[in-house]
Amino acid sequence: MNDPIPPPEDPDAIRTDHRDLDELFGRFLQASAAGSLAGAIEAIATFDEALRFHTRMEESMFPERGGKLVAAEGESAADVLFRELRLEHVQIRELSAMIRRVLGESADLAGAGALAASLAKRWDAHTRREETEWLGGGAE
Repeated sequence: MNDPIPPPEDPDAIRTDHRDLDELFGRFLQASAAGSLAGAIEAIATFDEALRFHTRMEESMFPERGGKLVAAEGESAADVLFRELRLEHVQIRELSAMIRRVLGESADLAGAGALAASLAKRWDAHTRREETEWLGGGAE
């Protein structure tokens, strides 16, 4: 089944949010690289809160498919895309939360940096995917 993938009403607003989140994450990376524990904690908290707001907002625009993150037989291209985007959101939010915990509980800038590398890769791949497969409105 190849249902068309419905684009949101204002894809440019979502792209702008993505760039704003990129900037917030960059502030965390800068503080971390400078060895500023307090700055890194503050920056990742700001990023994490903005990320959670952003992903909730996006998911409110996704077509309702039952909310399951497990593949179902007979899924359309749209079903697959939005299920996978939801799963990516969960993974990205969990990495962000892990960074907050590592910094808050053990003040481990190096450990947070290792997690940040994974978060950066996932976030970049995720936003590229959303911006081409969903915001572009094309069908898979």
